[in-house]
This record gives sequence, C-alpha cells and structure tokens, in this order.
Amino acid sequence: MGGKVDLGHGRVLTVQTLQFAAASAQAAAPFGAQTFQVRLVANAACHYRVGSGSVTATTGDVFLPANWVEYVMVNPGESIAAIEAATNGLVTATAGTLWITELG
Repeated sequence: MGGKVDLGHGRVLTVQTLQFAAASAQAAAPFGAQTFQVRLVANAACHYRVGSGSVTATTGDVFLPANWVEYVMVNPGESIAAIEAATNGLVTATAGTLWITELG
C-alpha cells in the first residue's frame, strides 16, 4: 500500500514566473535541490509538462484552466514548460503567465 502525500503543504522555497504563448516556453531555472512539490496557477488556460533536461509542452499535455490552483509532485532538478491552450468550445487561445511556487 502506498504512503499518503499531503499536497498543498510545505515551506515556500522560491517562486518563478513563466511567460507562455503559442510556442512552448521552459522555465529559466530547474527546480531546487529541496523541491518535491510545486504549486501552479496561470492567468490564462495552458498546458504544461514537467521533466528533465530540455522540456517542451504541447497542447496534448496536462491542461491547467485559468486561475486554477494545482499542486504537482516533482523531483529536484526537473523543469517545467508551458504552452497556451488551443482554442476550443470552452477556451480561447491566449498568452499568459504561469506562476510556479516551489514547496519543500
């Protein structure tokens, strides 16, 4: 049986912002050595991908609605990339900012 993980708890280590648009953009710095969880919120709908090395987000990746808070488990040294959501019946493609709060 797996252990319980309490998302949304932890000390704020650092905050990065990532400007995203129609092309994928990657955060300037990888997650710190004590970062195992991030809090994400964006002012426009986007898709994001977490990974090691060079990371490219696509509109097939995880969807994050505008102004929605999401907690994601990560590993130290990983990075995040984001791209604006594709226009569909619910969302209009809009560039925006993703706030990435590293929690330890």
